[in-house]
Amino acid sequence: MNRRTVLGLGLVPFVPLPSSRPALTTVAAASAARTDRRPVAGGVHDPRAGKTFISWGGFQEDNYVQEYDHLLAVWSAPVRVAGGDNDSHNYPTLIQADDGHLLVFRGLHNRELWVARSPAPHSIAGTWTDTIIPAGLGATYPMPVKTSTGDIFVFIRETAGDFDPAFPTDTRPMKYVRSTDDGLSWQSSTALTGDRWCIAPLNRADNMNEIYLGQIRVEGDRIAMVWTLAGGGPEGHLHDRYHRNVYYATFSPDDLRFRSAAGRDLGTSVDDADQERYLKVAATELQPVNPRSPDYISLVGSTLGGRAPFVVWMQLDAQARVHTHSAVHLPGVGWRATELGTGARVRDMEPADDFSWRVHATPDPAATGVDTYRLVPGLPWRRESTLATPQPIQRIEVIAGHRRPARLLLTGASSAREVTVADGDVYVAG
Repeated sequence: MNRRTVLGLGLVPFVPLPSSRPALTTVAAASAARTDRRPVAGGVHDPRAGKTFISWGGFQEDNYVQEYDHLLAVWSAPVRVAGGDNDSHNYPTLIQADDGHLLVFRGLHNRELWVARSPAPHSIAGTWTDTIIPAGLGATYPMPVKTSTGDIFVFIRETAGDFDPAFPTDTRPMKYVRSTDDGLSWQSSTALTGDRWCIAPLNRADNMNEIYLGQIRVEGDRIAMVWTLAGGGPEGHLHDRYHRNVYYATFSPDDLRFRSAAGRDLGTSVDDADQERYLKVAATELQPVNPRSPDYISLVGSTLGGRAPFVVWMQLDAQARVHTHSAVHLPGVGWRATELGTGARVRDMEPADDFSWRVHATPDPAATGVDTYRLVPGLPWRRESTLATPQPIQRIEVIAGHRRPARLLLTGASSAREVTVADGDVYVAG
């Protein structure tokens, strides 16, 4: 077990920036590096402690956390909890275990899964422990969730060829690890089910054997997820040369089985035949001019009391313009897709009421500000509001269980792709 000493907690007063929305607060100025984090597990509100906790990646993608004390109305100074190995893939994702301890996960790109644990529950203060999770060998893009029973799942992707040269570079399937004791011990999906991977579209004729999960979301007794494929396409075995198609499935933490939107039981693992026959939301063609379409980020949710799952995704045309799409699955009808419009890069979303969601997006081409759209799945969306920001925003996460003034975590865009440059602001908006 490695132990890392962190800085003592300082306090940053809650001082809103002058803007059209005074609830915008800069909590860490010129500190964030570029990140590839998906909209999962950016922050959480702790009602017992009356605090909100957030995480973000700084210089060399080192992992930082901060806390907001709702009684005192102050933000702590950033606390470094782990190193990021100088790689934008190694972003932090944060959840709170049922015992109150905070867990920050990172995947050392294609190699290892690590978890940093707060020394005390309900606080970021003190010396964190930083330990490897052996069951997460080969981890990239960690996506952690906590179920209603307190079990913790972390979905990760493996580059199969790094451990078995028989697999080409574009074989990158999904697996997961599970903890039933608040993150103290872990089992792999292989140990739990006997399956080497849990989502594995192997040996496709188009070489699209990589999975990019766009988002996962706990919905009652299930975990909903959306993904797109990547790979070399007609050019052979190449990593992330093209993207193709959109897929949806749910995963049950109780029996470790996947199901389609229509409820078909697919067992403990999904192969290519399963996803093509039962899980495909939208078919998209390979685009030689602008190959990475659909985009890496896609969103998942449901309406009508969970009976109508829906997804939101982005496609790029030959001129690199972003087109936003949504599809809803209606009982007895199937998937019905709608193009919502152009000029918006969707980042995250949250329920607005029983029937509609708020989708938070950034302008395309890149500009300052955050636009929020109201979406009733199956219908066109409408712009609801615009939040001014001092710099363009690269990532947005809705804080789990949020309480004002900390509803959205906004990571400002760094001025360079290299993570040795960390001059993006970190904001929180209420």
